[in-house]
Amino acid sequence: MTSQTDLQRLLTWLSPAFPVGAFAWSAGLESAIASRMVHDRATTQRWVEGILAHGSLRTDAILLAQAHGAAHNTEALQDLADLCLALTPARERHEETTITGSAFVTAAQAWPTPVSANLPAPCPYPIAVGAISAGHAMALETTLLAFLTATVHAQVSVAVRLVPIGQSDGLAIMAVLEPTIADLATQCRMAGLDDLGAVAYAADIAQMSHETLTTRIFRS
Repeated sequence: MTSQTDLQRLLTWLSPAFPVGAFAWSAGLESAIASRMVHDRATTQRWVEGILAHGSLRTDAILLAQAHGAAHNTEALQDLADLCLALTPARERHEETTITGSAFVTAAQAWPTPVSANLPAPCPYPIAVGAISAGHAMALETTLLAFLTATVHAQVSVAVRLVPIGQSDGLAIMAVLEPTIADLATQCRMAGLDDLGAVAYAADIAQMSHETLTTRIFRS
């Protein structure tokens, strides 16, 4: 069960106002918009659905779940961090997950937990969220649901500003994807490392090509 306190903390930790700098990164979406691969509401929704079902967001959610279960095992957390970084296809994406992860660990020290001492450095973002939420005995599925929802909202926010698709279309995408996000949270709660695997190659290529953009607003 999720307590009011857990809900408050998750809303705070995964809010755009939490100082991890997530607003500065697009995870390759800026490149996809620049190439016109993403250019309207429909293509934005397909892009986000792709990373949810077959890409980095699904991978991150599975690794978050594994970190949640290994929160008190320093060696296991290090192995998960190494695996997370090994599965990161682009340099900018590598920087994104380590910089936001380290910032999350620092900011979350306002809510102390012994688990923080078990975290590796650098610490990828999903590993940090998973372990620290476990350190506060937060329910895994609720944490996954909050993490996935916040990340999808961040992607939609990029599209709202850069395509631009407008606030109404952005909100419509968020509404449509609610059941998909909930289903993925349930799946990843029960998934193991053998379930890892991504085939969202367009997103991977977009992340790799981001550094070649003439004008960039985001860092990835």
